[in-house]
Amino acid sequence: MIQTVASWLKHSASTVILTGAGMSTESGIPDFRSKAGWWKSVDPRTVASVESLTQNYELFREFYQLRIKALEQVKPHKGHEILAEWEQQGLVGFVATQNVDRLHQLAGNKQVAELHGNILTIRCEKCEKPHSKEHFMNNAVCTYCMHHLRPNVVLFGESLPQEAWNRTLNEIQQADIIFVIGTSLEVYPVNQLPMMAQGKLVYINLEVESQTQGFDAIIQGTAGEVLAQIDVLLNR
Repeated sequence: MIQTVASWLKHSASTVILTGAGMSTESGIPDFRSKAGWWKSVDPRTVASVESLTQNYELFREFYQLRIKALEQVKPHKGHEILAEWEQQGLVGFVATQNVDRLHQLAGNKQVAELHGNILTIRCEKCEKPHSKEHFMNNAVCTYCMHHLRPNVVLFGESLPQEAWNRTLNEIQQADIIFVIGTSLEVYPVNQLPMMAQGKLVYINLEVESQTQGFDAIIQGTAGEVLAQIDVLLNR
């Protein structure tokens, strides 16, 4: 199957990558949906919400401060680097990601849509003026209106950024191949995107989910391992 996928990629005129949390876990970033949990036995989905921002800001801020701090030691893994190389080689034209860590950009990808925003830029939750990451980490308030600061992530209860969504939908509808990597396909509306594709669908994940009906190829394994295997076949 990997040989077949490599052949599809080699002959594709337009290839899109859609990544989820499983793409980042190999770099040491915990998955929100891991069964073990990872932060004070609190479900991160309840903290990463509009309700938490407005009703329990101290907990919200501490949660995101810890996440930002943890990212300081995180680097892209081989899978990220391969996707960046494929973009440079003209094999991949576009990456859409649910991840907020900017590891795709750090690896070298230029054409990236952040469907759930990113954690490394900050704005005021009221007037939306930008602020530095240091302001947020130091518990500062907005220098313009004195309201709370927040990362530019999409919280549970918020809509996705329209520009990133529209571009992703357009790219997916025109693609010959869409690689869906490291996502459980549980989160709406991103889990609807593969259904809107006309091209071949390739699913790569450590766990094969039940939502993968309709995919043309399903490869079980980590993103780094599988992408490295495809890359070797491309260069033969």
